[in-house]
Amino acid sequence: MNIALFGTSADPPTAGHQNILKWLSEDFDGVAVWAADNPFKSQQTPLPHRAAMLQLLLRDIENPRDNISLEQDLSSWRTFETVEKAKFRWGDNAEYTLVIGSDLLHQLPRWYHVEELLKQVQLLVIPRPGYVINDSTLEEIKQLGGKIAIASLTGLDVSSTAFREQKDPETLTPPVIAYIYREHLYL
Repeated sequence: MNIALFGTSADPPTAGHQNILKWLSEDFDGVAVWAADNPFKSQQTPLPHRAAMLQLLLRDIENPRDNISLEQDLSSWRTFETVEKAKFRWGDNAEYTLVIGSDLLHQLPRWYHVEELLKQVQLLVIPRPGYVINDSTLEEIKQLGGKIAIASLTGLDVSSTAFREQKDPETLTPPVIAYIYREHLYL
């Protein structure tokens, strides 16, 4: 079993996240998704709201393989702990691919127990517009033990930050927008 691990600190989750999840569902036996806090970012919205919006985003995906699931119990400040939880859930025989955006590559060498983490997962980097995949960063991660693949998919040119700053509704899916208005978020 090959499982994609896709945690996101998205505040809020966007149509870009939905696009990535659809793409992942075509190539993996399972896609585990959760909302998380990133210790390198400040968050505006409490984690339970971001998890609820992520669930709405998932429900809005046409997924004939039915292989994407919200696994909020995997959420942790430390990705190393998340992978340990995943291994407890799906076992040591599963293959785990940690999916990260190219915007996080420069942070990765500072992650908690990064060398141990990289022994347990393959990395799949999703290129994001505006975030160059730097060869020296890739080499540093490889020297730490990272096995890296670059996705053939480029993320949509949308971001949570752009929504928060410009309120562009095209950035989000209708169910997420409805939740935001109902809960009076990002006002």
